Amino acid sequence: MNRMNINYKFCKLNINKIKYQEYVKSFKTKDLQLDNIPQKIVFCKKCVISNQRPRTEFNEEGICNACVYAQWKFFGKIDWKKREQELQDLCNKYRSKDNSFDCIVPGSAGKDSSIVTHQLKYKYGMRPLAVTWAPFIYSAAGYQNYFNFIQSGFDGVIAYPNGILHRKLARIAFELKGDPWEPFAFGQKAFAMQLAAKFRIPLVFYGENGEVEYGGSFKNVNKAFEDPSDWEELYYKGTGLQVLLQEGLKMGIFTEEELKQANFEFYQAPPLKEIQELKLQMHWFSYYKLWVPQEHFYYAAKHTGFEANVERTQGTYTKFVSLDDRLDPFHWITAYMKFGYGRATREACTDIRCGHITREEGVALVHRYDHEFPEDMFPEFLDYLDITEDHFWKVMDHYRRLNVWEFIKGKWRLRRIVSNKDVVFGEISPERIQFPQQGLHPPAFHEQEKLL
Repeated sequence: MNRMNINYKFCKLNINKIKYQEYVKSFKTKDLQLDNIPQKIVFCKKCVISNQRPRTEFNEEGICNACVYAQWKFFGKIDWKKREQELQDLCNKYRSKDNSFDCIVPGSAGKDSSIVTHQLKYKYGMRPLAVTWAPFIYSAAGYQNYFNFIQSGFDGVIAYPNGILHRKLARIAFELKGDPWEPFAFGQKAFAMQLAAKFRIPLVFYGENGEVEYGGSFKNVNKAFEDPSDWEELYYKGTGLQVLLQEGLKMGIFTEEELKQANFEFYQAPPLKEIQELKLQMHWFSYYKLWVPQEHFYYAAKHTGFEANVERTQGTYTKFVSLDDRLDPFHWITAYMKFGYGRATREACTDIRCGHITREEGVALVHRYDHEFPEDMFPEFLDYLDITEDHFWKVMDHYRRLNVWEFIKGKWRLRRIVSNKDVVFGEISPERIQFPQQGLHPPAFHEQEKLL
């Protein structure tokens, strides 16, 4: 694999330090989903997820809703022949008669968006336009796979948002929601819809319904689509873009001039009137087709030139999942801090549900990789947000929930760890679950809403 030798340069962010210091005195998180997570930690009996994952529910048998859905899709509750016909009918309705684009597929040219785009074009006779919301920092593997995808016969559009404003949004989201990934989530959902409205293309195909495939709300479990009104609750932690912009202004991270000059259009869904006039619809491909990510890897490798990474991704055991963004591991590290699970958990759950590995193997993989800190990308991450290492750990320690973590002998450790036993307390030695450069004193319960 050819390596991109790029000297990334990130300028200092212009932040009003006086306003910032005043703001953090009365800081309150904007991650509203934290209020709805159980205090008692329970792990699924079939996979390795806990009830700390937002919106994940367990049935009376102790099985999470994502595993319940996996049983439905693999063992006969879903009539896939009927859904195949629904997909055929949908494509027949929207298929272009003049060779113009008739649907939009958002994605990174990874394994999942590749199979969706390729099958729409070559199996269903559609004219898809591939739409990409650029990652924070392209990885060599991610850019190579995008290039190979386009060269395999597709049209694509990439949106790069204003670098300074995007970084500021990531900084605000990191501090107010404990997740710097949020600006990517905004564009990932909204940009394709915006482009559909501007090109007058009334059909958008997303990949999977992540809420039902990976655990979350079953609100749309029997639907092929969702409404943009769902986004704030299901993807934005209960708080949308406008709140972050206004809070960013109060924090001194955004200036009034920046907010006046930028419209942030690609971070938001088109106006409801435009959606209704165009009769714009989004559909999940996973509603119509059995969703098995590992099979997508084989398919994309064969048809669109997709290649796995040379080495596994830090924090997990895979080489072909979410390859495109060098900062992606920090989305999972922040989840590890807040909920006690990381990227290895997420990927082991998927592999268990698809029958690729056993729960026992999944537990072993979580124990080995979930806690792994992405040190290779850490300097770039700090530069991108324009923060110090000490600042990073202060924010992270703030978001450690005290039902998940405990502070013993000057170091943090998880209270509960997934196991092949019924109950586990400190099964792994503290050294296995600690990150570097820790040692900050934990806040008391009444101080959880204070930052820095």
